[in-house]
Amino acid sequence: MAMSKPRVALGFIVAGVLTVFFGTVLVFVGPAVIDDQVKKNTMIDPKNDLSYTMWKDLPVPFFMSVYFFNVLNPQEILNGEKPMVEQRGPYVYRKQCRKENITFHPNYTVSYREYRRYFFEPSMSVGNESDVVTIPNMLVLGASVMLEKLPFAVRLLISATFKTFKEGPFLTKTVGELMWGYDSQLVEFLNKYLPGMLPSTGKFGLFAEFNNSNTGLFTIHTGKDEISNAHKVDSWNGLTELSYWRTPQTNMINGTAGQLWPPFMTKESTLPFYSPDACRSLELVFQRPGEFRGIPSYRFVAPTTMFANGTDYAPNEGFCPCRQSGLLNVSSCRQNSPVFISHPHFFNADPVLLDYVLGLHPTEEEHGLFIDIHPLTGVPLNVSIRLQLNLYMKKVSGITETGKISEVVMPMLWFEENGYIDGPVLTTFHTNLVVLPAVMEYMQYIFICLGLLTILVATLVHYKVKASDNLQIKGSHGYETQEKSVMSNSEK
Repeated sequence: MAMSKPRVALGFIVAGVLTVFFGTVLVFVGPAVIDDQVKKNTMIDPKNDLSYTMWKDLPVPFFMSVYFFNVLNPQEILNGEKPMVEQRGPYVYRKQCRKENITFHPNYTVSYREYRRYFFEPSMSVGNESDVVTIPNMLVLGASVMLEKLPFAVRLLISATFKTFKEGPFLTKTVGELMWGYDSQLVEFLNKYLPGMLPSTGKFGLFAEFNNSNTGLFTIHTGKDEISNAHKVDSWNGLTELSYWRTPQTNMINGTAGQLWPPFMTKESTLPFYSPDACRSLELVFQRPGEFRGIPSYRFVAPTTMFANGTDYAPNEGFCPCRQSGLLNVSSCRQNSPVFISHPHFFNADPVLLDYVLGLHPTEEEHGLFIDIHPLTGVPLNVSIRLQLNLYMKKVSGITETGKISEVVMPMLWFEENGYIDGPVLTTFHTNLVVLPAVMEYMQYIFICLGLLTILVATLVHYKVKASDNLQIKGSHGYETQEKSVMSNSEK
């Protein structure tokens, strides 16, 4: 019976060694298994329910919040005074995206058109679409700058046309009309006699071309052949480069379509994406690590060079003619109208822009754009893209509507597109890509520790048993000699 104890202890030692071995194997195999799972879950493949559904119809709630800059002193502006504005909003719209015409190609790419629709959300908005605001009239002030090089007589004729159609330098309309369009006799006239001059036909609205429209024909990589290419744009509307800008670098279509990125990110990674609305590729840079609802994240933000002019940042020379840093001139892809994109309230822009307009208060918290991304999978967890629409306006002789307006880049509105992972998607994501990898990681250490503990305990037991056996043997030897001496004494 005593002999079986060392055997049991030896058995436990062997089991402990095997457990340590299994744990050590997991240390090397575990990450490979996790990586393999991540690859399967991030490539675009109809066989993978979770990721394909996530890519096809964004399952997370996405919203667009719009803030108007209501002009408080239109008459004074016409007399050459500084514009004074007050922010009105947000007017919040739920954004619905769906991909259609999805076609997979043999070279591991997929084509699609993404359609977007917007629905007003009164409960999330500060006011209603019937609220009235005053903003610069793009049709008048924009056209004046566009046509300032024409002969004086033609400019007089343009001014007479504005008067005929009762179009003044400022518009006072409802939020709904400014957003989605209003009937304008001038627009009808221009579309009839100067087709192609305006970005849209029919009603004229700042977001008229956004609603019920698609962002063009995207062809992107599925990542099936090379996971580092997943979601990267192969072509847009059949183009592999743009023609809006002045250098090959600025005309490049870089990165993804701006919804998902390739997995396995590091702090050195950047987030490049192509934005049809900005008519160019943009790139965000790593700012800091964080956590979103228990999921580890990296925050990526716009570098200060994003909208810098060519003087402050040479690679941006191709986006010029430039004005002050902080403005992107998008006239080349907006029918030459003098429209500029910037961060809201001229955040991260040349301070001179703030001096020209009263009522702006930029802060990073409210006006900086960011994307919080899960670095292992490249899936955005929390997104806030914020941009401002500005109109360059000034006095143009011959067009009396422009009065004595001082040269100014005038903010009209800014908008934020934001969304975050939530509900069942968050739960599934958290389970598959946070809990399971963590369990696997802990398992390997649990096996190693358990194995080492088993070996230690079993070894101690083994030696204890051996020691007690030796004592027993010694004891029995002593007893025998004692017995022998007693017997010999009795014989005597």
